[in-house]
Amino acid sequence: MPATTDRCARGGPPQLSRRQRPRRELAVEETILGTRVHPSNYADATGRILGWASRSESRYVCVANVHMLMEAHDDPTFRDVVNGADFVTSDGMPLVWLLRARGYKSAERVYGPDLTPAICSAAATAGIPVGFFGGEDSVRIAMVDRLRERFPTLDVVYSYSPPFRPLSAEEEAEIVNDINASGARILFVGLGCPKQERWMARHVGRVDAVMIGVGAAFDFIAGTKPKAPPALQRFGLEWLFRLACEPRRLWRRYLYHNPRFVVLAAAELIRSRTGRGPAVVGNHPGY
Repeated sequence: MPATTDRCARGGPPQLSRRQRPRRELAVEETILGTRVHPSNYADATGRILGWASRSESRYVCVANVHMLMEAHDDPTFRDVVNGADFVTSDGMPLVWLLRARGYKSAERVYGPDLTPAICSAAATAGIPVGFFGGEDSVRIAMVDRLRERFPTLDVVYSYSPPFRPLSAEEEAEIVNDINASGARILFVGLGCPKQERWMARHVGRVDAVMIGVGAAFDFIAGTKPKAPPALQRFGLEWLFRLACEPRRLWRRYLYHNPRFVVLAAAELIRSRTGRGPAVVGNHPGY
């Protein structure tokens, strides 16, 4: 397995035993089209993840946008995967606007390509080892190099790009063993939605780390794909920029999912305001 396991090479600890996943902590949350989303910000999300990582807990975090919510809307099995996560951030501005309309006035966008360096910065300060799983080899290597340049004390102990094909049970087990043997406590997973969320759900309780599905963050941080200008991001038009950059790959995601999301989310918001909407999970402390 051509994985980077720096900690093992330096004579680190042996492979850890499998941990029982702790009961999910309750957090303020809403449901949008039947999918859980936590009103949050970068400090809150980073703090939760670092806390779990410092206790070596096996958890998984979904970074949700319109695409993810519509995939969950169309596929109940995927909706169960997202709803089983320990934390679901609001990556897309349409989700933030909906949360604010429901009373969470301080809800912010928690965007994967910005959340990743925020977590790396905190992990470097706290001395928590991290790993990266997914993406093409060249992209992953370039991303790790950039993060190490930006955060010189960041302890990257695992880095591996799996082949773009279904893995055998033996290969899956070897990957899990390598991750656990590396000592990584935070694992960034960049396999793309919905593959990365399904992978994390299958491996929670097996991988001794907090897994975060960050998708295209690998490409953006590596510099292989351009990020939308901040103004377009603020106005929720990042999708238009990305569609213009990759029309053949992304046309269905945006031209099929986005109009349906607008209609369905607007109808749900109207029902919630007239008292006929879905039940709210949790309370609104401080939002």
